[in-house]
Amino acid sequence: YSFGWESQLLETGFLGIFLCPLWSLSPLPRRCPPSLVSIWTFRWLIVRIMLGAGLIKIRGDRCWRELTCMDYHYETQPVPNPMSYYMHHSPWWFHRFETLSNHFIELVVPFFTFMGRRMCMVNGVLQILFQVALIISGNLSFLNWLTIVPSLACFDDASLAFLFRRSGRSRQTLLQIQTEEASGLKPPPSKGMLIRRVLNVSLGILVAYLSVPVVLNLLSSRQVMNTSFDPLRIVNTYGAFGSVTKERTEVVFQGTLSVNHTGEDVIWEEYEFLCKPGALDRRPCLISPYHYRLDWLMWFAAFQTYEQSEWVIHIAGRLLANDSTILSLMGHNPFRDREKPRWIRGEHFRYKFTRPGSASAAQGKWWVRKRIGPYFPPVNLDGLRNYFQSRNWPLPSTY
Repeated sequence: YSFGWESQLLETGFLGIFLCPLWSLSPLPRRCPPSLVSIWTFRWLIVRIMLGAGLIKIRGDRCWRELTCMDYHYETQPVPNPMSYYMHHSPWWFHRFETLSNHFIELVVPFFTFMGRRMCMVNGVLQILFQVALIISGNLSFLNWLTIVPSLACFDDASLAFLFRRSGRSRQTLLQIQTEEASGLKPPPSKGMLIRRVLNVSLGILVAYLSVPVVLNLLSSRQVMNTSFDPLRIVNTYGAFGSVTKERTEVVFQGTLSVNHTGEDVIWEEYEFLCKPGALDRRPCLISPYHYRLDWLMWFAAFQTYEQSEWVIHIAGRLLANDSTILSLMGHNPFRDREKPRWIRGEHFRYKFTRPGSASAAQGKWWVRKRIGPYFPPVNLDGLRNYFQSRNWPLPSTY
């Protein structure tokens, strides 16, 4: 499994190469300041990120057009944080305002980039504030922090001068460069500077050429998100939450030491993941900008079947073996310092936030849940042997 922001990280890193001088360690080399081509590639990146996200929403789930998606998002997003609980219980009119604001920032504001210096900076400010709001309201890993990076390219030297000390070397170098440019007394370009200019022009041509299928995808009624049209993923198409799940379901792993899993006296004990909802009284965690990949994948698995997500059975097998690697990705192992569980099963639950002031909330519970049914039946190591061998997986007992 891969996520769109991994391609975004790759593209942002690639563009960052051309911001830096090749032979100088100076933070602001006097003879080779960042090229406007490099600055505009970052601006083009933030435009594509936001337009891709906005268009996929309008074309995808009807709740985005009906302005109701935010009624569900905070509760059903992959890994809610504590603020998600309170945001979910905001008034209905606030959720409508949020959705309208989302459309404005993703579909209108990106075009400010091409409307002159002031409007470009307005775009930068709004995009950064938007990402900060998303960071506060959910655990979307490093996605929002990464999206802030190209937004910084919307600001020029004059607007960022307050970040540098008046007597600092970087500011003095900047003023000297600006003075030379204004007076026309720039030193003649060296061979290295000419090579750098050729590289920057080549970068601009490359990005423009690779952007053609990306733009066609944005204009297409069959738009796809988080896709690359070149093998190196230099210029990609992005998007997020083209559809919003309306209810939250969770897969809960349970184990037992009982020899017979069908007996009436069987005690099933629950495993906890590092961050995803599990125990009803556990406060949602705050992990951004970190990314717990397994917790995310379990969110996807919950609205699929275990036949579609066979790796869930692989996890069950390794839990049966008390494998230290998989247990390091878990928040709670009920069989720690005990013998290995004999059976593991997956139970499917529907989760909802408790209502503030309710009896459940008064008991310290953040969630209420209702059992849907079994996600996968009880399994043991002997029963999984043929299953693992048919998929060329190493048997858990050999770890």
